[in-house]
Amino acid sequence: MIAYQPLPLPLRDVDWATHVPMIGRAHAALARYDGMLQSIVNPTVLLSPLTNQEAVLSSRIEGTQASLEEVLAFEADGLQAAEPARQADIQEIINYRRAMLYAVEHLQTRPFSLNLLKELHHILLDSVRGRDKSKGNFRRTQNYIAPTGQPIEQATYIPPAWDQVEPAMRNWELYLHADEKDRLVQLAIIKAQFELIHPFLDGNGRLGRMLVPLYLYEHGVLSSPVFYVSAYLETHRAIYYQRLLAISQQGDWNAWIAFFLSALVAQAEANTTQARQILTLYDRMKREVPQLTRSQFAVQAIDALFDRPVFQSSDFVSRSGIPRVSALRILSRLKEGGIIRDLRAGSGRRAAVMFFAELLSITGG
Repeated sequence: MIAYQPLPLPLRDVDWATHVPMIGRAHAALARYDGMLQSIVNPTVLLSPLTNQEAVLSSRIEGTQASLEEVLAFEADGLQAAEPARQADIQEIINYRRAMLYAVEHLQTRPFSLNLLKELHHILLDSVRGRDKSKGNFRRTQNYIAPTGQPIEQATYIPPAWDQVEPAMRNWELYLHADEKDRLVQLAIIKAQFELIHPFLDGNGRLGRMLVPLYLYEHGVLSSPVFYVSAYLETHRAIYYQRLLAISQQGDWNAWIAFFLSALVAQAEANTTQARQILTLYDRMKREVPQLTRSQFAVQAIDALFDRPVFQSSDFVSRSGIPRVSALRILSRLKEGGIIRDLRAGSGRRAAVMFFAELLSITGG
């Protein structure tokens, strides 16, 4: 097998006519989802469970096993996980979320760039596996994809030689900001070309999936960067990799574009359903929590629960901004009303960890 030779962008052989129907469906599905986002006062906070879920699923594609509930419990507890391997998984997921937040803040003032990409890579690999693999820098050696422990002769894919990475990524960056016939097809090409160039020694898959919401947000397709495609890609992992390999082996970009547009449609519909369920739950809590607590701080309490549905009481007090006595009284009444439950009971100096079960059930925690 020889190393992949990336074509310069833009591509010349995109079959635009074939893709028109799916392009229309994808734009319509994203527009419906964005309408949902625009109806939410603070989508970044209210839909933070979707952000956490994406971090879990994107990392799971790379082999991590930690669940959303485990990640949130780890953060709430402040204690090391029982198994070092699981703790490492959790840290990877936390890093993914940190990198997303960093990127969104960056995009408020500056466009996406290769420098930002390297900064995100540095965050992703901070204190986790791959941290010794030149984090924050493009690779200077040949890498390849093969079963664990197998030599390059057994590779299923060999990316471009390292000295082609810098020029290929400069071309990629220019295309990222070019005017293409359609933004979603452009995104499909950007994502695949990035993953095929494989510019880093580790973390390329996670960065490639992170590009999707960041691109949609930066180019105004969505009003908020709360859109994630990892659930679809994990479910269709085999065809996901087949379509990428077909580009490198047969130059079949059109099959990849068709697959990616289908992924956008399916994920936009799934995200819309989840967002609607979360919004419905939020509206119901705005009716039920004030009745249960009889507190002027009810809305602050609700927002804190949605922002972090697994927590200790001290964390709830600090994040909600509610006076301690009032916050503890609210938690007691929420527990009595069945809205929150103990994930782990308190014992001695070890504080109880509570969770908002109904919200976690929506996001698969």
